[in-house]
Amino acid sequence: MSPQPVHLKSPRRWRLPVIGLVVLGLAGGGWSMMKSQAKPAAAPKDSAAAKAAPVMELANADVAPIAARQLSVGLPLSGSLIPVSQATIKSKVSGQVQEAALREGVAVQAGQVLARLDQADLKARLQQQQAMLDEAQARLSMAQKNEYNANALLSQKFISQTSFDTTANAVELARANVKSASAMVDLARIALNDSVIRAPISGIISKRHVQAGDKVAPDMPVYTIVGLNELTLEAQVPTTDIPRVKVGQEVRFHVDGFAKREFSGKVARINPTTEAGSRAMLVYVSVSNADGALRGGMFAKGSLTTEKGREAPVVPLVALRQEAGKQVVYTVVDGAVVAQPVTLGLRSDDEGVAEVSEGLQAGAQVLVAKLEGLKPGAKVKLPHEQAAGAQQAAKPAAPAATKG
Repeated sequence: MSPQPVHLKSPRRWRLPVIGLVVLGLAGGGWSMMKSQAKPAAAPKDSAAAKAAPVMELANADVAPIAARQLSVGLPLSGSLIPVSQATIKSKVSGQVQEAALREGVAVQAGQVLARLDQADLKARLQQQQAMLDEAQARLSMAQKNEYNANALLSQKFISQTSFDTTANAVELARANVKSASAMVDLARIALNDSVIRAPISGIISKRHVQAGDKVAPDMPVYTIVGLNELTLEAQVPTTDIPRVKVGQEVRFHVDGFAKREFSGKVARINPTTEAGSRAMLVYVSVSNADGALRGGMFAKGSLTTEKGREAPVVPLVALRQEAGKQVVYTVVDGAVVAQPVTLGLRSDDEGVAEVSEGLQAGAQVLVAKLEGLKPGAKVKLPHEQAAGAQQAAKPAAPAATKG
Protein backbone atom coordinates (compact mmCIF):
# COMPACT_ATOMS: atom_id res chain seq x y z
CA MET A 1 0.00 0.00 0.00
CA SER A 2 1.16 3.35 -0.84
CA PRO A 3 1.25 5.83 2.09
CA GLN A 4 -1.59 8.46 2.40
CA PRO A 5 -0.54 12.07 1.85
CA VAL A 6 -0.57 14.39 4.90
CA HIS A 7 -2.51 17.68 4.38
CA LEU A 8 -1.26 20.81 6.34
CA LYS A 9 -3.72 23.61 7.40
CA SER A 10 -3.62 26.79 5.35
CA PRO A 11 -2.10 29.93 7.02
CA ARG A 12 -5.01 32.13 5.84
CA ARG A 13 -7.48 30.39 8.09
CA TRP A 14 -5.80 31.49 11.41
CA ARG A 15 -4.66 34.91 10.25
CA LEU A 16 -8.19 36.33 9.96
CA PRO A 17 -9.22 35.77 13.61
CA VAL A 18 -5.95 37.25 14.84
CA ILE A 19 -6.30 40.34 12.74
CA GLY A 20 -9.87 40.84 14.04
CA LEU A 21 -8.71 40.67 17.65
CA VAL A 22 -5.98 43.22 16.98
CA VAL A 23 -8.46 45.62 15.39
CA LEU A 24 -10.87 45.31 18.33
CA GLY A 25 -8.05 45.97 20.78
CA LEU A 26 -6.95 49.06 18.94
CA ALA A 27 -10.53 50.38 18.77
CA GLY A 28 -11.07 49.83 22.52
CA GLY A 29 -7.84 51.58 23.38
CA GLY A 30 -8.75 54.53 21.21
CA TRP A 31 -12.20 54.89 22.83
CA SER A 32 -10.66 54.72 26.32
CA MET A 33 -8.17 57.42 25.39
CA MET A 34 -10.90 59.71 24.02
CA LYS A 35 -13.01 59.21 27.16
CA SER A 36 -10.10 59.99 29.44
CA GLN A 37 -9.36 63.17 27.45
CA ALA A 38 -13.02 64.30 27.48
CA LYS A 39 -13.39 64.21 31.29
CA PRO A 40 -10.79 66.87 32.14
CA ALA A 41 -12.25 69.22 29.47
CA ALA A 42 -15.68 69.26 31.20
CA ALA A 43 -14.29 70.42 34.56
CA PRO A 44 -13.50 74.05 33.54
CA LYS A 45 -17.02 74.47 32.17
CA ASP A 46 -18.57 73.49 35.51
CA SER A 47 -16.26 75.84 37.40
CA ALA A 48 -17.11 78.78 35.14
CA ALA A 49 -20.81 78.09 35.58
CA ALA A 50 -20.40 78.13 39.35
CA LYS A 51 -18.56 81.44 39.23
CA ALA A 52 -21.17 83.11 36.98
CA ALA A 53 -24.05 83.01 39.53
CA PRO A 54 -27.32 84.66 38.33
CA VAL A 55 -27.80 88.36 39.24
CA MET A 56 -31.33 89.51 40.05
CA GLU A 57 -32.25 92.96 38.79
CA LEU A 58 -34.36 94.90 41.29
CA ALA A 59 -37.10 97.41 40.47
CA ASN A 60 -37.62 100.76 42.14
CA ALA A 61 -40.56 99.33 44.09
CA ASP A 62 -38.37 96.54 45.52
CA VAL A 63 -35.93 98.75 47.45
CA ALA A 64 -36.15 101.86 49.59
CA PRO A 65 -33.36 104.23 50.69
CA ILE A 66 -33.12 104.84 54.43
CA ALA A 67 -33.37 108.46 55.57
CA ALA A 68 -32.83 109.90 59.03
CA ARG A 69 -35.53 112.10 60.52
CA GLN A 70 -37.51 112.73 63.69
CA LEU A 71 -40.36 110.25 64.00
CA SER A 72 -43.61 111.23 65.70
CA VAL A 73 -46.30 109.01 67.16
CA GLY A 74 -49.78 110.40 66.65
CA LEU A 75 -53.34 109.93 67.79
CA PRO A 76 -55.98 110.23 65.03
CA LEU A 77 -58.66 112.85 65.61
CA SER A 78 -61.30 114.76 63.69
CA GLY A 79 -63.80 117.52 64.37
CA SER A 80 -65.25 120.87 63.31
CA LEU A 81 -63.58 124.26 63.27
CA ILE A 82 -65.34 126.86 65.43
CA PRO A 83 -64.45 130.59 65.30
CA VAL A 84 -63.14 131.92 68.61
CA SER A 85 -64.58 135.39 67.94
CA GLN A 86 -68.20 135.38 66.87
CA ALA A 87 -70.79 138.04 67.66
CA THR A 88 -74.42 138.67 66.86
CA ILE A 89 -74.96 142.42 67.01
CA LYS A 90 -78.37 143.43 68.35
CA SER A 91 -80.11 146.78 68.36
CA LYS A 92 -80.04 148.58 71.72
CA VAL A 93 -82.83 151.03 70.83
CA SER A 94 -86.01 150.93 68.82
CA GLY A 95 -86.34 152.70 65.53
CA GLN A 96 -86.56 152.38 61.77
CA VAL A 97 -83.53 151.16 59.83
CA GLN A 98 -82.26 153.84 57.48
CA GLU A 99 -79.10 152.16 56.27
CA ALA A 100 -77.88 148.52 56.24
CA ALA A 101 -75.94 148.13 53.02
CA LEU A 102 -73.27 145.65 54.04
CA ARG A 103 -73.94 142.05 52.99
CA GLU A 104 -72.72 138.56 53.84
CA GLY A 105 -69.08 137.83 53.09
CA VAL A 106 -67.90 141.42 53.51
CA ALA A 107 -64.91 141.93 55.80
CA VAL A 108 -65.35 144.62 58.44
CA GLN A 109 -63.10 146.20 61.06
CA ALA A 110 -63.90 146.82 64.70
CA GLY A 111 -65.79 150.12 65.02
CA GLN A 112 -66.98 150.19 61.41
CA VAL A 113 -70.60 151.35 60.87
CA LEU A 114 -72.93 148.49 60.01
CA ALA A 115 -76.36 150.15 60.10
CA ARG A 116 -78.07 153.45 61.01
CA LEU A 117 -81.49 153.99 62.58
CA ASP A 118 -83.80 157.00 62.29
CA GLN A 119 -82.55 159.57 64.85
CA ALA A 120 -85.42 162.06 64.85
CA ASP A 121 -87.15 160.77 67.98
CA LEU A 122 -83.88 160.21 69.76
CA LYS A 123 -82.66 163.74 69.05
CA ALA A 124 -85.96 165.20 70.30
CA ARG A 125 -85.71 163.15 73.48
CA LEU A 126 -82.15 164.39 74.02
CA GLN A 127 -83.27 167.99 73.64
CA GLN A 128 -86.10 167.41 76.10
CA GLN A 129 -83.75 165.96 78.68
CA GLN A 130 -81.31 168.78 78.13
CA ALA A 131 -84.08 171.32 78.80
CA MET A 132 -85.00 169.55 82.03
CA LEU A 133 -81.37 169.68 83.05
CA ASP A 134 -81.23 173.40 82.37
CA GLU A 135 -84.35 173.93 84.50
CA ALA A 136 -82.88 171.89 87.36
CA GLN A 137 -79.66 173.87 87.22
CA ALA A 138 -81.64 177.16 87.38
CA ARG A 139 -83.56 175.92 90.42
CA LEU A 140 -80.29 174.96 92.05
CA SER A 141 -78.86 178.40 91.41
CA MET A 142 -81.97 180.03 92.95
CA ALA A 143 -81.82 177.74 95.98
CA GLN A 144 -78.15 178.55 96.53
CA LYS A 145 -78.93 182.29 96.48
CA ASN A 146 -81.72 181.80 98.99
CA GLU A 147 -79.36 179.85 101.19
CA TYR A 148 -76.82 182.64 101.08
CA ASN A 149 -79.39 185.26 102.10
CA ALA A 150 -80.82 183.02 104.82
CA ASN A 151 -77.35 182.51 106.23
CA ALA A 152 -76.86 186.31 106.47
CA LEU A 153 -80.22 186.75 108.20
CA LEU A 154 -79.44 183.92 110.60
CA SER A 155 -76.17 185.57 111.59
CA GLN A 156 -78.13 188.74 112.48
CA LYS A 157 -80.77 186.73 114.36
CA PHE A 158 -83.51 187.83 111.92
CA ILE A 159 -84.60 184.22 111.17
CA SER A 160 -84.63 181.07 113.19
CA GLN A 161 -82.39 178.07 112.70
CA THR A 162 -85.34 176.03 111.50
CA SER A 163 -86.03 178.51 108.74
CA PHE A 164 -82.40 178.39 107.62
CA ASP A 165 -82.41 174.58 107.62
CA THR A 166 -85.44 174.59 105.34
CA THR A 167 -83.60 176.83 102.88
CA ALA A 168 -80.48 174.64 103.00
CA ASN A 169 -82.59 171.55 102.41
CA ALA A 170 -84.06 173.17 99.32
CA VAL A 171 -80.52 173.53 97.96
CA GLU A 172 -79.81 169.81 98.46
CA LEU A 173 -83.03 168.88 96.69
CA ALA A 174 -82.18 171.18 93.78
CA ARG A 175 -78.70 169.66 93.54
CA ALA A 176 -80.20 166.14 93.43
CA ASN A 177 -82.58 167.20 90.66
CA VAL A 178 -79.61 168.46 88.65
CA LYS A 179 -77.87 165.11 88.99
CA SER A 180 -81.00 163.24 87.91
CA ALA A 181 -81.56 165.48 84.92
CA SER A 182 -77.90 165.14 83.93
CA ALA A 183 -78.19 161.35 84.03
CA MET A 184 -81.27 161.49 81.82
CA VAL A 185 -79.33 163.60 79.33
CA ASP A 186 -76.55 161.03 79.31
CA LEU A 187 -79.04 158.22 78.66
CA ALA A 188 -80.63 160.17 75.83
CA ARG A 189 -77.21 160.84 74.31
CA ILE A 190 -76.24 157.16 74.58
CA ALA A 191 -79.50 156.17 72.90
CA LEU A 192 -78.75 158.58 70.09
CA ASN A 193 -75.29 157.12 69.66
CA ASP A 194 -76.72 153.58 69.73
CA SER A 195 -78.79 154.43 66.69
CA VAL A 196 -75.52 154.03 64.77
CA ILE A 197 -74.73 150.31 64.98
CA ARG A 198 -71.00 149.48 64.77
CA ALA A 199 -69.00 146.26 64.54
CA PRO A 200 -67.65 145.23 67.97
CA ILE A 201 -64.97 142.96 66.46
CA SER A 202 -63.08 142.61 63.20
CA GLY A 203 -64.25 139.78 61.00
CA ILE A 204 -66.53 138.80 58.15
CA ILE A 205 -70.29 139.30 58.02
CA SER A 206 -71.98 135.91 58.06
CA LYS A 207 -75.61 137.09 58.36
CA ARG A 208 -77.56 140.29 57.73
CA HIS A 209 -80.81 140.11 59.69
CA VAL A 210 -82.42 143.48 58.66
CA GLN A 211 -82.73 145.73 55.67
CA ALA A 212 -83.40 149.40 55.17
CA GLY A 213 -86.97 150.27 56.15
CA ASP A 214 -87.35 147.53 58.75
CA LYS A 215 -88.51 148.41 62.24
CA VAL A 216 -86.27 147.12 65.00
CA ALA A 217 -86.74 146.84 68.73
CA PRO A 218 -84.20 146.45 71.53
CA ASP A 219 -82.36 143.07 71.47
CA MET A 220 -83.36 142.38 67.87
CA PRO A 221 -80.46 140.87 65.79
CA VAL A 222 -79.07 143.13 63.12
CA TYR A 223 -75.82 141.51 61.93
CA THR A 224 -73.70 138.44 62.76
CA ILE A 225 -69.93 138.74 62.44
CA VAL A 226 -67.39 135.92 62.56
CA GLY A 227 -63.72 136.53 63.37
CA LEU A 228 -61.42 134.14 61.49
CA ASN A 229 -58.03 135.13 62.88
CA GLU A 230 -58.19 132.25 65.35
CA LEU A 231 -60.27 129.08 65.26
CA THR A 232 -60.84 126.20 67.65
CA LEU A 233 -60.85 122.59 66.48
CA GLU A 234 -63.27 120.68 68.69
CA ALA A 235 -62.38 116.98 68.45
CA GLN A 236 -63.74 114.01 70.36
CA VAL A 237 -61.14 111.69 71.87
CA PRO A 238 -61.99 108.33 73.49
CA THR A 239 -61.52 108.29 77.23
CA THR A 240 -58.97 105.46 76.86
CA ASP A 241 -56.67 107.81 74.91
CA ILE A 242 -57.16 110.91 77.07
CA PRO A 243 -54.16 110.09 79.34
CA ARG A 244 -51.94 110.51 76.27
CA VAL A 245 -53.28 114.00 75.54
CA LYS A 246 -51.56 117.01 77.14
CA VAL A 247 -52.02 120.76 76.79
CA GLY A 248 -49.50 122.17 74.32
CA GLN A 249 -49.21 119.07 72.12
CA GLU A 250 -49.01 119.69 68.37
CA VAL A 251 -51.86 118.79 66.04
CA ARG A 252 -51.63 118.55 62.25
CA PHE A 253 -54.70 118.19 60.08
CA HIS A 254 -56.23 118.58 56.62
CA VAL A 255 -59.58 119.96 55.51
CA ASP A 256 -61.65 119.35 52.41
CA GLY A 257 -60.70 121.66 49.59
CA PHE A 258 -57.08 121.96 50.80
CA ALA A 259 -55.95 118.38 50.22
CA LYS A 260 -52.32 119.33 49.61
CA ARG A 261 -52.06 121.85 52.45
CA GLU A 262 -51.40 120.82 56.02
CA PHE A 263 -52.61 122.99 58.89
CA SER A 264 -51.36 122.93 62.46
CA GLY A 265 -52.49 123.86 65.94
CA LYS A 266 -51.87 123.13 69.62
CA VAL A 267 -54.03 121.60 72.32
CA ALA A 268 -55.39 124.50 74.38
CA ARG A 269 -57.93 122.85 76.70
CA ILE A 270 -59.40 119.46 77.59
CA ASN A 271 -63.02 119.17 78.67
CA PRO A 272 -63.25 117.54 82.11
CA THR A 273 -66.47 115.66 81.36
CA THR A 274 -67.46 113.11 78.72
CA GLU A 275 -69.98 113.70 75.99
CA ALA A 276 -73.38 112.13 76.55
CA GLY A 277 -73.85 109.00 74.47
CA SER A 278 -70.35 108.79 72.99
CA ARG A 279 -68.38 108.49 76.24
CA ALA A 280 -65.69 110.59 74.60
CA MET A 281 -64.11 113.83 75.78
CA LEU A 282 -63.76 117.06 73.82
CA VAL A 283 -60.27 118.33 73.14
CA TYR A 284 -60.00 122.00 72.09
CA VAL A 285 -57.18 122.76 69.64
CA SER A 286 -56.19 126.39 69.06
CA VAL A 287 -55.59 127.06 65.35
CA SER A 288 -54.05 130.25 63.99
CA ASN A 289 -55.64 131.44 60.74
CA ALA A 290 -53.75 134.59 59.84
CA ASP A 291 -54.39 134.27 56.10
CA GLY A 292 -58.11 133.52 56.56
CA ALA A 293 -57.99 130.32 54.51
CA LEU A 294 -60.02 128.33 57.03
CA ARG A 295 -63.73 128.94 57.64
CA GLY A 296 -66.00 128.23 60.54
CA GLY A 297 -67.76 124.87 60.37
CA MET A 298 -65.14 123.16 58.20
CA PHE A 299 -64.48 119.51 59.00
CA ALA A 300 -60.87 118.74 59.88
CA LYS A 301 -59.13 115.37 60.03
CA GLY A 302 -55.61 114.80 61.29
CA SER A 303 -53.52 113.51 64.16
CA LEU A 304 -52.30 114.68 67.53
CA THR A 305 -48.59 114.17 68.23
CA THR A 306 -48.33 112.35 71.54
CA GLU A 307 -44.63 111.45 71.39
CA LYS A 308 -41.55 112.56 69.44
CA GLY A 309 -38.35 110.64 68.91
CA ARG A 310 -34.82 111.76 68.18
CA GLU A 311 -33.15 112.15 64.79
CA ALA A 312 -32.63 108.54 63.65
CA PRO A 313 -32.90 106.30 60.56
CA VAL A 314 -36.47 105.35 59.75
CA VAL A 315 -37.31 102.03 58.09
CA PRO A 316 -40.61 100.97 56.46
CA LEU A 317 -42.49 98.33 58.42
CA VAL A 318 -42.84 96.18 55.28
CA ALA A 319 -39.04 95.79 55.21
CA LEU A 320 -38.90 94.12 58.64
CA ARG A 321 -38.41 90.36 58.78
CA GLN A 322 -38.36 87.89 61.67
CA GLU A 323 -35.42 85.49 61.63
CA ALA A 324 -34.22 83.41 64.57
CA GLY A 325 -36.27 85.50 66.95
CA LYS A 326 -34.67 88.77 65.81
CA GLN A 327 -35.83 91.71 63.73
CA VAL A 328 -33.75 91.95 60.56
CA VAL A 329 -33.84 93.82 57.28
CA TYR A 330 -32.31 92.78 53.99
CA THR A 331 -29.81 95.36 52.81
CA VAL A 332 -27.77 95.51 49.61
CA VAL A 333 -24.01 95.72 50.22
CA ASP A 334 -21.56 95.50 47.29
CA GLY A 335 -24.20 93.94 45.07
CA ALA A 336 -25.18 91.21 47.52
CA VAL A 337 -28.10 90.75 49.93
CA VAL A 338 -27.16 90.95 53.62
CA ALA A 339 -29.44 90.15 56.58
CA GLN A 340 -28.90 93.05 59.00
CA PRO A 341 -30.25 92.77 62.59
CA VAL A 342 -31.85 96.00 63.82
CA THR A 343 -33.07 97.42 67.13
CA LEU A 344 -36.29 99.41 66.81
CA GLY A 345 -37.45 102.46 68.72
CA LEU A 346 -40.67 104.39 68.16
CA ARG A 347 -43.18 102.81 65.80
CA SER A 348 -45.82 104.68 63.81
CA ASP A 349 -48.47 102.41 62.33
CA ASP A 350 -50.17 105.41 60.71
CA GLU A 351 -47.08 106.22 58.64
CA GLY A 352 -46.02 102.59 58.34
CA VAL A 353 -42.47 103.23 59.60
CA ALA A 354 -40.33 102.54 62.65
CA GLU A 355 -37.31 104.22 64.19
CA VAL A 356 -34.04 102.25 64.08
CA SER A 357 -31.92 102.89 67.16
CA GLU A 358 -29.17 100.40 66.26
CA GLY A 359 -28.04 98.40 63.24
CA LEU A 360 -28.77 100.70 60.31
CA GLN A 361 -27.36 103.93 58.94
CA ALA A 362 -28.95 106.60 56.79
CA GLY A 363 -28.39 106.03 53.08
CA ALA A 364 -28.63 102.23 53.24
CA GLN A 365 -30.71 100.40 50.64
CA VAL A 366 -33.22 97.94 52.13
CA LEU A 367 -35.49 95.47 50.39
CA VAL A 368 -39.17 96.15 50.95
CA ALA A 369 -40.52 93.48 48.59
CA LYS A 370 -40.70 89.82 49.63
CA LEU A 371 -39.19 88.31 46.48
CA GLU A 372 -39.34 84.54 46.12
CA GLY A 373 -36.00 82.82 46.34
CA LEU A 374 -34.10 85.94 47.40
CA LYS A 375 -31.91 85.07 50.38
CA PRO A 376 -28.82 86.52 52.05
CA GLY A 377 -25.81 86.16 49.77
CA ALA A 378 -27.81 86.46 46.55
CA LYS A 379 -26.39 88.78 43.90
CA VAL A 380 -28.61 91.73 42.97
CA LYS A 381 -28.37 94.88 40.90
CA LEU A 382 -29.99 98.11 42.11
CA PRO A 383 -32.16 100.20 39.73
CA HIS A 384 -29.67 103.06 39.50
CA GLU A 385 -26.89 100.61 38.65
CA GLN A 386 -29.06 99.19 35.87
CA ALA A 387 -29.71 102.68 34.53
CA ALA A 388 -25.98 103.50 34.60
CA GLY A 389 -25.20 100.28 32.73
CA ALA A 390 -27.82 101.01 30.12
CA GLN A 391 -26.41 104.49 29.55
CA GLN A 392 -22.90 103.09 29.23
CA ALA A 393 -24.08 100.51 26.68
CA ALA A 394 -25.90 103.18 24.69
CA LYS A 395 -22.73 105.24 24.18
CA PRO A 396 -21.29 104.80 20.66
CA ALA A 397 -17.98 102.98 20.46
CA ALA A 398 -14.91 105.08 19.75
CA PRO A 399 -13.70 104.79 16.13
CA ALA A 400 -10.59 102.64 15.63
CA ALA A 401 -7.42 104.51 14.81
CA THR A 402 -6.20 104.06 11.24
CA LYS A 403 -2.60 103.86 10.22
CA GLY A 404 -1.50 106.43 7.79
